Amino acid sequence: MAPDAASDGAVLCAVADVAEGVARGFVVGEGHARRDVVVVRVAGTLACYANRCPHRGTPLETFPDRFLDADGMLVCSTHGARFRPGDGYCVSGPCIGQALQPVAFDVRDGVIVLRG
Repeated sequence: MAPDAASDGAVLCAVADVAEGVARGFVVGEGHARRDVVVVRVAGTLACYANRCPHRGTPLETFPDRFLDADGMLVCSTHGARFRPGDGYCVSGPCIGQALQPVAFDVRDGVIVLRG
């Protein structure tokens, strides 16, 4: 399912499109309204974060949807910071102790929708 504008948010994808242990990136909006986000599913729970490392503000991935390392941690490809996927907390790297910015979302009829 392609991203689609909604009156009260942006549709990202079907919940089923984010499998367990997988992270996917999305870009919605344009200009000042543009939002780059990453959605990850861990232990059956979805989490959504701004796709921006707190260290330098760079996107986490170098290649599309390549966010996770072999241990299932979200990784910044620029400087190697590692983040817990469940809460976005940085456990190693130049921004240790900081966290990814959570992005509010809802699940409606099996679809992930950004709030606002």
